[in-house]
Amino acid sequence: MRTRDENQVPGSKINKNFGQLLKKSVQASSVRSQATIGTSIFTMKLSHFLACSLASLASASAVALENDIPVGASITLPRSSSLLPRLPWSNEKHRKDNWGNRVEKDRKKITIRASKNDRDDISADFLWALRKANHGGLVHLQKGKKYVIGKKLDLTFLKDVYVRLDGELKFTNDIEYWQANNFYYDFQKSITFWVWGGKDVKIYGSGVLNGNGQAWWDGFSGAEILDPNNKYYRPILFLTDNATNIEVSGLHLKDSPCWTTFFVRTKNVVFDDVYIDAVSTNASTLPKNTDGFDSLNVDGLTVTNTRVNVGDDCFSPKPNTTNIFVKNLWCNGTHGVSMGSIGQYPGVKDYISNAWIENVTLLNGQNGARLKAWAGPNVGYGYIDNITYKDIHIENTDAPVVLDQCYFNINETTCAAYPSQVNITNVKFLNVSGTSSGKNGRVVADLTCSPGATCNGIHLEDINLTSPAGSPAQIVCDNIEGDIGVDCIPASEADD
Repeated sequence: MRTRDENQVPGSKINKNFGQLLKKSVQASSVRSQATIGTSIFTMKLSHFLACSLASLASASAVALENDIPVGASITLPRSSSLLPRLPWSNEKHRKDNWGNRVEKDRKKITIRASKNDRDDISADFLWALRKANHGGLVHLQKGKKYVIGKKLDLTFLKDVYVRLDGELKFTNDIEYWQANNFYYDFQKSITFWVWGGKDVKIYGSGVLNGNGQAWWDGFSGAEILDPNNKYYRPILFLTDNATNIEVSGLHLKDSPCWTTFFVRTKNVVFDDVYIDAVSTNASTLPKNTDGFDSLNVDGLTVTNTRVNVGDDCFSPKPNTTNIFVKNLWCNGTHGVSMGSIGQYPGVKDYISNAWIENVTLLNGQNGARLKAWAGPNVGYGYIDNITYKDIHIENTDAPVVLDQCYFNINETTCAAYPSQVNITNVKFLNVSGTSSGKNGRVVADLTCSPGATCNGIHLEDINLTSPAGSPAQIVCDNIEGDIGVDCIPASEADD
């Protein structure tokens, strides 16, 4: 049997106090003037009527809420709930979050039942909870409980809602269902389980968002996501679209089938204190394309105090992303902190601008600090501008600093015949230290600009990179306009 205390149901104690206060007010008026006895009696009757009416409304609301609640769910109102009558002389003030909305303690809390097993789908319950919590409420997924999502969810209706994830939110690995039922995006043939959108959405806690990716990686083994003939689409774990003010903190994002996050047509995304990993239990199958962060048409992307352990880009804003801030990022086994790729689609102008990347550690990876742009006969154009990498530490990485304008899988002959048309300007690498893997000989930085584009304002300072292949370490620069701040050599003179 479901029970509620006085904080859960409007009425009871609050309404009794309200009636008592009115009664005392009437009694005081009676003492002051015996001549107004008739008026006082009328007022007392009116106060009794109001108190009873409020109690009746509260009871009706409680019945309505109870009838609307799925099995195993509950709705708890805060002590300072706006659903309760407020006295006109009250000094009560609600604390506000970064967006001017109520903080957790002042929000209505919704809970739902947990899944009984990995096939027990609670998608409908979760959708119900978000609708109930919309416009100022909180959905709480409790610690020690698992919540399985087995149906695609359109969550683009959200406004001022919190989701506190302390348990595990896990997607089914029903590949046949998800490949037939998903949200599809033309950009690099992306699909996702769900789409989050709206305004002022906060997702936080100590829990896990689990993409259950092993079966997907096994099925994709040997394939390539950018192969035009590829039809094996894998879902993105967390995607936003047409969203403003998205904040995610404290969570573990685990085993995404494909990219871990993708932000589309979104403004002001903040990720803080998040751990992302994708680790295969099958030694012969790699978790491919499990980027930590990707974006498309985004203004305002912040990632702080975050660790990423995946097999692809750690952080990789894609076309038309501006105002990027990254600080205190740790990346292991990745393809680096990359600007791009951009310039992929024929005739389309792409850009990335205004990025500050600070205090990043990159370990055991393919690339470190990277800028990448497409080349070839059928690609686009654009620019990368005003990018700063500062205080970057790199260990055992093939290409610690690289400007790659022969992306993707383009050989030298094709790249020379159809060079990239992406301009790269005002890029700084400040205080970059560590070691390469030695895979590229003594070369620790390769800044080879496309002859079909402009590269100027490229500046390196306090570069302390070494290679196990020998010393001195080599920095390559070709087709760069002006002085880059350090000694460099053309690619023709570098180690093979």
